[in-house]
Amino acid sequence: MLTFEQIKELIELVTTRRLHGLEVERSGFRLKIEGQAAAAAAPAAAPPTSVPAPARALESAGSAQAPAASPPPEARAEAEPEEGEAEVPAGAHVLPSPIVGTFYRASAPDAEPYVEVGSRVKKGQVLCIVEAMKLMNEIESDADGTVVKVYPPNASPVEFGEPLFAIEPA
Repeated sequence: MLTFEQIKELIELVTTRRLHGLEVERSGFRLKIEGQAAAAAAPAAAPPTSVPAPARALESAGSAQAPAASPPPEARAEAEPEEGEAEVPAGAHVLPSPIVGTFYRASAPDAEPYVEVGSRVKKGQVLCIVEAMKLMNEIESDADGTVVKVYPPNASPVEFGEPLFAIEPA
């Protein structure tokens, strides 16, 4: 069985190296990560009843997940910004969601957000929570700097690879 950190590292490897995909199987646990090229080609080649690539990113042997209604995050990330959507500031680092789930800016509905636009952050500092299958996953900064943009609204669904924060390096 892989730890969450090991899975996160594999996802980052596929993303940064722009690999087509990766598949690992250990003790009955199967992890399949599809990269940008494979995910972009999957909707055109797959029958309508298949599960889109982002929803298949983490699957256990014998488990099934419902298809996602939105296009793959890779397609959205590489597309031109929509009207009203701000571009990533020049030189800013974008922190993507490592998992599919629900994005929360604070630890509780009545609590203050972990960070705001303009907040100084350090590598390893908790920026938000992504709830997946009733587990609260703290998402940490992978860079030192200043938060210049928070992409998803609070309590909204996020896909694997979807931008969460833009951080201006310190």
